[in-house]
Amino acid sequence: MTTPSVRVFHKLEGLFSIYKPPGVHWKLVRDTVETNLLKGINAASPPAPRQRVQFLAEPTSVVAEGSNELTLSAASVPALAHHPLVSGPEFQHIGVGVGHRLDVFSSGVLVLGVGQANKALTDLYRSHVTRDYTLEGELGMATDNFSHTGRLIERTTYDHITRDKLERVLAMMQGSNQKALLTYSKVDMSTQEAYELAVKGELRPDGKSPPIMTGLRLLHFQPPRFTLEVQCLNETQRYLCRILHEVGLELRSTAVCKGVRRTRDGPFTLQHALTHQHWTSPDVIQAIRQYRSSRKASKAKHTQPGKDTGTASQRQEMAEEAAVTGDSHRLHSVLTSKAFGS
Repeated sequence: MTTPSVRVFHKLEGLFSIYKPPGVHWKLVRDTVETNLLKGINAASPPAPRQRVQFLAEPTSVVAEGSNELTLSAASVPALAHHPLVSGPEFQHIGVGVGHRLDVFSSGVLVLGVGQANKALTDLYRSHVTRDYTLEGELGMATDNFSHTGRLIERTTYDHITRDKLERVLAMMQGSNQKALLTYSKVDMSTQEAYELAVKGELRPDGKSPPIMTGLRLLHFQPPRFTLEVQCLNETQRYLCRILHEVGLELRSTAVCKGVRRTRDGPFTLQHALTHQHWTSPDVIQAIRQYRSSRKASKAKHTQPGKDTGTASQRQEMAEEAAVTGDSHRLHSVLTSKAFGS
């Protein structure tokens, strides 16, 4: 018979995402979540204490006067060896894993897993799901680590930079990354299949590859500040900061990164991310339930016969779900199926 604490733990086994604030190390975030979950698990009502039979001496008032015999009686008493005040909390540790990590400088969506869900978390970490970022840049300076926290090594002018020039540079960089994606996807580009995958935006690297941008656009430009939206694969936070540095160089100037925020990690978006005040067991359980129900609803929608499920976003969602669950056969069928308007 399972205890209430064990039942709560089983409800917590799953994937969920939190919003990591800037300036905090991901290990501290993970430890904080783990501590809160342990408190919620161990706060469940403890089971009734076990009883054991013990022979107790009868009170002296019951024993006849002048008798030297010791009278014992059987009694059922709690087994103190299993009492929570003696044995301590039922759960001392739970395995909370972290997916694609964020450094201290960055913020945004951070995917976590509990218990058996760490296997799916590992599959997500190794898969080629797309992640979206918002990058804040500032023109006119260069540092040794490409961010505003580094040592200043150069100052430049930026008055000659216009929005049109910046957008042309971004288009050029995106084009070069698309060529790299074609190279690392190892798909025969002379085939119809390769053409269809490229048109639908479903090309992915085959095996290991360097960081690759699949999308890059300008959101805001007010010199010296500008904001970019980036979709990428296999990236690091240093690579994201370097993107802004290279943008500055292409514009005959310099630029540093003022902020990195992840807005999507595969199927997890900012809408799913729990903020600091919601890093509790009830909120995490609710987030895991919502994610599971959304996955089931999405899967049921895509498998309904006679329905047109051929939009690019739906195909990408199915591919990312297959990658998260480690279903390589399903992932291949999603990318190559002729049933999705190919």
